[in-house]
Amino acid sequence: MKKNKRSRSTVEAVVFLAVLFALSFPLCMKMGGGNMLKTMMATAHDLLLNTVFYLMGITVLTGALSKLMAEFGVVELLEKFLRPLMKPLFNLPGVAALGAVMTFLSDNPAIIALSKDRKFSSYFKKYQLISLTNFGTAFGMGFVVMITMIGYGHAGAAAVGLVAAFCGSIISTRIMQRSTLKAFPELDSPVDAAAVETEAEEETVQTEDGIFMRALNAILDGGKNGVELGLQIIPGVLIITTAVIMVTFGPDSATGIYTGGSSEGVPILPWLAGKIHWIFEWLFGFKNMELIAFPMTSLGAVGAALGLLPTFNAAGLLDGNAIAVCTAIGMCWSGFLSTHTAMLDSLGYRKVISKAIVAHTIAGICAGVIAHFLFLLVSLI
Repeated sequence: MKKNKRSRSTVEAVVFLAVLFALSFPLCMKMGGGNMLKTMMATAHDLLLNTVFYLMGITVLTGALSKLMAEFGVVELLEKFLRPLMKPLFNLPGVAALGAVMTFLSDNPAIIALSKDRKFSSYFKKYQLISLTNFGTAFGMGFVVMITMIGYGHAGAAAVGLVAAFCGSIISTRIMQRSTLKAFPELDSPVDAAAVETEAEEETVQTEDGIFMRALNAILDGGKNGVELGLQIIPGVLIITTAVIMVTFGPDSATGIYTGGSSEGVPILPWLAGKIHWIFEWLFGFKNMELIAFPMTSLGAVGAALGLLPTFNAAGLLDGNAIAVCTAIGMCWSGFLSTHTAMLDSLGYRKVISKAIVAHTIAGICAGVIAHFLFLLVSLI
């Protein structure tokens, strides 16, 4: 047994080193080993200072605002307005609208906190409760994405992307429900609310505290949550975005040579995308294949994808259509590859993970296509 374990460990080590060499060798040969390492460190440092702290500032402010909205009943008011849309559009009970609002104001896992609440889950059938993973993810970090995109001066395009992401959420939720029921018809039954694990009750603010203290506590608590969210996106932004940048952009634009500076690399990803560029031009309207890096990064972490925007903007790649499409895909996908598995596992439904991933992949592509053609339509009006 121990011998087999050592043998397996040796094979894994050899395979890992082979893969690492295969991935780094092209970069090293083109850029030079020293320049490659310098660029890697410089890019990560630049992302930390100029992107992560910017995004953290947004998450702190939006966290405080979302907590204020929850404290003073705005969230419940929004839920009441959205409730009539839930059954015809999503085949979900009206209370699911609260999940959309909460994930939009925070992040994907907020829907799981609701799903584990006995009172909330009692409104759902089992297949509907499972589909909340796709439903909630399609709105994850939506507020942060919208504020970031609007900051680049394309509020109208960002609004188009929001509409397209909403359409993507419908597609994802419906596909997930249909495929789940087809494979597991026994899930067409009410949730056993007593069997659903409840999370610890949060401390409630005493009503006699007064408006000022309630507002102050909400701001501070929401801001603290925003700091935590900002810290959580650091690994994704630094690791994933650095890797994506180094296979997306070329040498220093001023000199045309590799200097070891930030945001340099070997444009492997645009080269691959260029082989089938007509697909991306027709589907998303992308004229620059470097933009493909945004949706690919959004698969793992939308925070990391947002980290690409300053580089895109500096290179003059961001226009209205790009903002609309990136908003739609970034918000709809919202790093679902890194959250779907954990979310469904926490609900106790590992067996439908593959169906959730397929449904959300299709929905994100559809959201991008809808955003492109809707932006073209709006531009003609």
